[in-house]
Amino acid sequence: MTKIPVIVGFGGMNAAGRSSGFHSYKRMIADVLSTQQMASTWQDLALRMGLDGEHINDDVIEAIKQGTLVRRVETFDPDHLLYQSRATLASNDGELHFTIRKSKLPTSIPENWQLEEQGSKVKVIVSGNLEALLPEEVSFPVSSAANIPSGFDPGTLYNARFHPRGIKLSIYGASDLINSLGIEWEAILSCITPDQVSVYAGSSMGQIDQQSMQGMMGAPLTGGRVSSKMMAMSFAQMPADFINSYVLNSIGNTGTNMGACATFLYNLRQGMMDIQNGSARIAIIGNAEAPIVAELMEGYRVMGALAEDRQLCALDGSDTPDNRRACRPFAENAGFTMGESAQFIALMDDELAVELGATIYGSVADVFVNADANKKSISAPGVGNYVTMAKATALAKAILGDEGLQQTYVQAHGTGTPQNRVTESHILNEVAKTFGIKDWPVTAIKSYVGHSMGVAGGDQLIASLGVWRYGYIPGIKTIDQVAEDVHRSNLNILTDHHFVGEQGKDCQAVIINAKGFGGNNASALVLSPVKTMTMLSHKYGSEKLTAYQQKNAQVVRNCQQYDQQACQGHEPMLYHFGEAVMDESHITLSASQIRLTKFAQAIPLPTHNPFKDYC
Repeated sequence: MTKIPVIVGFGGMNAAGRSSGFHSYKRMIADVLSTQQMASTWQDLALRMGLDGEHINDDVIEAIKQGTLVRRVETFDPDHLLYQSRATLASNDGELHFTIRKSKLPTSIPENWQLEEQGSKVKVIVSGNLEALLPEEVSFPVSSAANIPSGFDPGTLYNARFHPRGIKLSIYGASDLINSLGIEWEAILSCITPDQVSVYAGSSMGQIDQQSMQGMMGAPLTGGRVSSKMMAMSFAQMPADFINSYVLNSIGNTGTNMGACATFLYNLRQGMMDIQNGSARIAIIGNAEAPIVAELMEGYRVMGALAEDRQLCALDGSDTPDNRRACRPFAENAGFTMGESAQFIALMDDELAVELGATIYGSVADVFVNADANKKSISAPGVGNYVTMAKATALAKAILGDEGLQQTYVQAHGTGTPQNRVTESHILNEVAKTFGIKDWPVTAIKSYVGHSMGVAGGDQLIASLGVWRYGYIPGIKTIDQVAEDVHRSNLNILTDHHFVGEQGKDCQAVIINAKGFGGNNASALVLSPVKTMTMLSHKYGSEKLTAYQQKNAQVVRNCQQYDQQACQGHEPMLYHFGEAVMDESHITLSASQIRLTKFAQAIPLPTHNPFKDYC
């Protein structure tokens, strides 16, 4: 029988807070949850943000609200951004004089310089002009972004010396995931061979801050120094490498499948396929991105992609940009808003999940990926997303039937750009008409957490899992009305939270959509936990599922205990640098297997010829 890739855990951090325990989801729908339901989330955020987590009052909650979701950028000061402009200096008498330390002299002295030694310094006399870079402070045209909660630095929780921000987020997200499983990682490894773990994690942009690519590329022009770590830290697959070596002790499949803004779903597809074909029994899927860097944002801004302050002011008829409402999917809008995030999930094959009693939050039916083919420009949208959405919807109909198809909704890519609101809405609307879906609910959570580039699909997936716990599809609360050019004859674009029954019982599946730069399209069909358990009951029968539920009861208690401790500020980070290291002395080879001393089970070697019929 087909193996079902079930979701058994999730973790991470974005502008809404910690993912495990559904806290980031709860922050998005805080206005419809009770005081009791929100208490742990407010405490969790308060402690991370350096606020008073022991006495949660209205002032603390207001500070949390101001320091989460899309808001004014915090990783740099947009009003005082360091900038250098080229200038040609000249004096009235034809000579310029200045003094400089000997150690700061250029290696090649220009021909129009004369030097006079003055101890440890040198007087420089320049005949004619001097080319120079003059530092100044400029106002950056974009002041909106979706940083992780104010005051929180995951690097303070472990030895993160010289780690780029994206790696810090990776370690945090992977740790949060593993801690949230409710099953000790070593216990999982003892049930499988060491190579039956897959890790697909990375970033679409690579690591790009001062500790990595930005620092390395800028050092020669800013007087900085390139360190030995910068090049290695810059690679896009580095999140997977760190997780394998320092979090999971994994020896299985690894890598990242990059697809611009669809990268998370590309990685999800890789993990799903490994589960289905049996090459892995558990797959760790994730991405981490820290792109709120002025130089990178400038690149997107000059493309016309980001919402600039002047544009937001023009939309609102105001002199002050409304940073909170910078991202306005499917409404009159100006551009997308950059976000940072790390999101990780764990997939298991259904047999292992049932055996271990793992909590099942849903399952991945399939992820469809298609390119755009010929088009006018590499940045323009094309036909590929019609294909992925149609495939995902057709599969939903095949699994759920016509009635069940009406009980689905769409997590749209929903960037908040004028082009996206037209093109994506047309895709969704045409698919809905084709399959007879009336008022298909559509939401876009970038309105809350911004566009985290390669992690965007992960943000959408984590929010979707929350719907099946608390029953609300988050609405697009940053917009007053849908734009006139949006196609929506068969769509219900949600401008408010949409209730779909207790624990989302009226929602059987979600389609998560991603449209990546360059023609990287992906649409994932994710089934609800109720639908997943119904399929498992048909596969295993009531007796085996009763045994599973008995095991799961303890797993649920373990998950709750971790969440309670984390909300109180006691959060163990998994970072095992230099621990349990293996070398050639820890390997035992034979013709049929490889045994590694740090693992309970040996790795079997292939003995079957898959091409015997042709040999």
